[in-house]
Amino acid sequence: MNSELDHWFVNEILPHEAALLRYLRRVCPNAADVPDLRQDVYVRIYQSAACERPRLPKSFLFTTARNLLADRLRRGRIVSIDYTQDLDSLNVLVDELSPEQRLSARQELRRLSDALDALSDDCRDVIWLRRVEGLSQQEAAKRLGMKEGTLESHLSRGVRALAKAVFGSAHSNTAEDGETDSMSESEHG
Repeated sequence: MNSELDHWFVNEILPHEAALLRYLRRVCPNAADVPDLRQDVYVRIYQSAACERPRLPKSFLFTTARNLLADRLRRGRIVSIDYTQDLDSLNVLVDELSPEQRLSARQELRRLSDALDALSDDCRDVIWLRRVEGLSQQEAAKRLGMKEGTLESHLSRGVRALAKAVFGSAHSNTAEDGETDSMSESEHG
């Protein structure tokens, strides 16, 4: 245990626990997951702060929470290959989409494409490297020749803009009490 790190954590992160819990209760689909999510957020923050302390601890806390939720949602959408093995036996045409579904998908893709085109070059490059090529934050920052904090800021702004374009403004406001603005200043995620 690192007593300096423990002291930092107690003084900089734990005072925001009530706001974190309100945020998690509001955005988490399953209220029973909130205590586990809180613990996972704390573990990620503690581990990251052991390497480098964030300049804006509160922003880092909420950015970490948002990213953890996004990771869990993404993982929840992934279907195990075991469940898809017997599709032939179901006698269902998997690729059969209604014309409405095709139109909706094309419109969503067009909104996403337009939103990507509207982003600054830096935001677009960061999103491409992090989300499409799957580079780590450190690798992407090195490749683009920018600080990790700057990279995270571009990623946060870009993802928010894309979410707003595709899903509408309700999904782009993810934090409580004005924390959305402060999250874009975060160095990490």
